[in-house]
Amino acid sequence: MTELPDLTAVELVAQYRAKTLSPVEVTEAVLARIEAREPELHALYAYDPSGARDDAKASEARWAAGEPLGPIDGVPLTLKENIATRGTPVPLGTAATALVPAAEDAPAAARVRESGGVLLAKTTMPDYGMLTSGRSSFHPTARNPWQLSATPGGSSAGAGAAAAAGYGPLHVGTDIGGSIRLPAGWCGLTGLKPSFGRVPVVPPFLGRVAGPMTRTVADTALLMSVLSRPDPRDHLCLPPSEFDWSSLDLPLTGLRVGLQLEAGLGLPVDPAIRDAVTAAARAFEAAGAVVEPVEPFLIRGMLDGLDVFWRTRAWSDMAALSPERRAKVLPYIADWAAGGADASGVDVYRGFAQIDVMSVAALSATSAFDVVLSPTCPVAAPPAEWASPTNDPARPFEHIAFTVPYNMSGQPAVSLNCGYTDDGRPIGLQLAGRRFDDLGVLRAAAAYERLRPPQRPWPVG
Repeated sequence: MTELPDLTAVELVAQYRAKTLSPVEVTEAVLARIEAREPELHALYAYDPSGARDDAKASEARWAAGEPLGPIDGVPLTLKENIATRGTPVPLGTAATALVPAAEDAPAAARVRESGGVLLAKTTMPDYGMLTSGRSSFHPTARNPWQLSATPGGSSAGAGAAAAAGYGPLHVGTDIGGSIRLPAGWCGLTGLKPSFGRVPVVPPFLGRVAGPMTRTVADTALLMSVLSRPDPRDHLCLPPSEFDWSSLDLPLTGLRVGLQLEAGLGLPVDPAIRDAVTAAARAFEAAGAVVEPVEPFLIRGMLDGLDVFWRTRAWSDMAALSPERRAKVLPYIADWAAGGADASGVDVYRGFAQIDVMSVAALSATSAFDVVLSPTCPVAAPPAEWASPTNDPARPFEHIAFTVPYNMSGQPAVSLNCGYTDDGRPIGLQLAGRRFDDLGVLRAAAAYERLRPPQRPWPVG
């Protein structure tokens, strides 16, 4: 039998409605799972079992009265640490941050509370969210439940570990270059980077999104029905959507599918990952889709320009700190940001301009397709102690060439599991779609979910 912490959100809500399960018993089971696994995973920050129990009791009363607040009422969930919750400091993964309680809930936090979600905790992240790992100067290093010696990825590191370990079914991460999809890929999850502006965020920033990290496409869609509700604080958000997020059926006959196996730069794709992604494409083809290759569309100057701009942005934040606080930043991040200290205004502008160049290249290369398949990352999860797959601040973004273009172009992209390495680490398949077609991407992901080989049991301890 499936243990209560491993039930999907869709299953939980159905059982709450049928009165065959209570949010209280589910929450207690999830808290027990957390107590058993958290000492080795280090996925959580601001863990609040008392608050979760109070939320569950209130939800239980609403379900008994037949008056749930929303589609996730009573479902246990977490929020990434940088998503503000009223009264909790937001350290941004770094010991350099002054711990001031947040004055109000960020949009994602407000939406899940309004819908009756049971907030268990925040989830850990690396310094300033600028690593693909769980290394942090503030939080203990997060680890991957599939292999404790490996990283869960990042920067939504704790969210990836929590979801894979069964800390409830719903988790919210953020993504500006791959920070939802990379840990989703390395933890065997479904992780959606929505279209830019689909989910309101505060403060909004070019390329930055918040989105679900779950075990199933249906749960991701359910959470999107909550997170995508409007919030006036995000002046860059899209108009409210009218999607039926539960409508996930998609005939594959005639679907135009692109297959990109080379990014054109960065780390080479591991053979096992190439084989798994190719097998996924063949599964689409066997089901009636038309699969054609997509050639590499990034060039070195695009990624290097983005690196200059992001380094300078990070340095501008660190330069505002006192020397004592700046000394607390993780050395890898401090070294990386220092590379922007002497960049000229012209260098920074040229780096920023590469965002548009990258965006145009991505949109042009993918315009003929309904969805484009690629590896989420060219390599499997590296050691937990490494800051990134290169572990070199001079080469920080060699692993994001498949993910970052879609942050810049605003296209939706989702990662889900398509296989395992010989030693059992999950392999992520990325599906990227047309701008604003979030539902189309989730439908294609749901179709692959049905086509893919049987999944291995979750690493629940």
